[in-house]
Amino acid sequence: MSRRSRPPSPESSPRIAKKPRLEYPPLTSEDYKNGLMLAPMVRSGALPTRLYALKHGAKLVWGPETVDKAILHTTRVVDPVTGVVSYHGKSKAIFTTHPIEKPFLIYQIGSADPELAVQAAKMVMQDVSGFDLNCGCPKPFSTHAGMGAALLTNPDLLCSILTALRQAMPPEITISAKIRLLPSQEDTLKLVERIVNTGVSALTVHCRTRNMRMREKAIIERLREIVEFVKGMGKDIAVIENGDCLGYEDSKRVRQVTGAHSVMIATAAEANPTCFSPTPLKDLEQTFIPRYIRLGKYLNNHWASTKFCATQFQGAHENASRSDLKALREAIMRAKSYEDLDQFVAPWTGEQEWAEIVEAIEKRAGQRAPPIPWEDVQVPPFVPVAKPVIEAKTDEVVAEEMKGLDSAPAAQAALEPQIPAATLLGLDVPPPSAGQTIDAAA
Repeated sequence: MSRRSRPPSPESSPRIAKKPRLEYPPLTSEDYKNGLMLAPMVRSGALPTRLYALKHGAKLVWGPETVDKAILHTTRVVDPVTGVVSYHGKSKAIFTTHPIEKPFLIYQIGSADPELAVQAAKMVMQDVSGFDLNCGCPKPFSTHAGMGAALLTNPDLLCSILTALRQAMPPEITISAKIRLLPSQEDTLKLVERIVNTGVSALTVHCRTRNMRMREKAIIERLREIVEFVKGMGKDIAVIENGDCLGYEDSKRVRQVTGAHSVMIATAAEANPTCFSPTPLKDLEQTFIPRYIRLGKYLNNHWASTKFCATQFQGAHENASRSDLKALREAIMRAKSYEDLDQFVAPWTGEQEWAEIVEAIEKRAGQRAPPIPWEDVQVPPFVPVAKPVIEAKTDEVVAEEMKGLDSAPAAQAALEPQIPAATLLGLDVPPPSAGQTIDAAA
């Protein structure tokens, strides 16, 4: 892959890549608690987005789902100027990271094979702090091969992958899983129990079922029972909520309803990666998008990736004029390279943007993030919802219901419970949904 020419750096400009890295202890389950997390997002979870999320307060960041086979045939390349680590495939980088984010980075694997999952993990383990198994992505590219949300109905395979990863990885590397709710809460709890017993350090629950669309409200109320269930198992692992959190302030509402240890943000972070801050940026066309593009160019992030992310950004407006906003967005849509945006983004001070990110991360001084002040959030005691009691029918009631039935088979059917075939087989297969649109988050 050809690399653009770089002007020589002034002697006074330090090469950030050669700075000593801060030493962080290995991740534990405690590090998954009391924080806001960046969700794994296909395309949107690019390196610049993850870095800005960390700068503005994210405790941990998930990389986008990477299919096991895709990473196995890559070559690891380190940029000598920026320190960016790229795993190059035949035509493009499959995964890109930087040592500055390693203490906070969770690599998400898409897999339906324990052996391939372990091979993929070994390829990148030197550059990440933990691995997460995608068990929730409902997109066809993931589910058609038995990955993602398809694992929800194959718990034996799901748990065998997690067990294989835990056994193959050293103890300082954490293993976690990200699932969706099953239609039945009882089946969800059964799956959670099996996952927790594989030795994971954290479990993220996207509070939608596989067939729910993004515009449908997440069922976050169901998570409270899951949190209590895991606690009752005596397992000190983190349960993370995902679904409909709008940012720092809104995380308090989610915490109060669910009792979750942490909150993961997807859609709101895709629109504004500074939403992890108590004071997220506004007027992004002036305060953020030009900075993002400068950083993307400095880190040699593929233009198509930077362009896609930039077109997704949107936020509140206070001072920007409508004409200014329109002009920049139209220029981004027309641009075919970074250079096409000189009028709006120059000077190209990407190295300065990078230095500010490094400074913000170094200020954490060995801590992954300051805890979210949830002390004032009152989580009410959990009250289990009593299951309805179905009274047995008397002989007189049964005889009355059988009146009018034309045949003995029909009469027998009236007496038998109507159990779906999938349930009889021990499966929990949700009905198909035509024309559905899916979240970016896995």
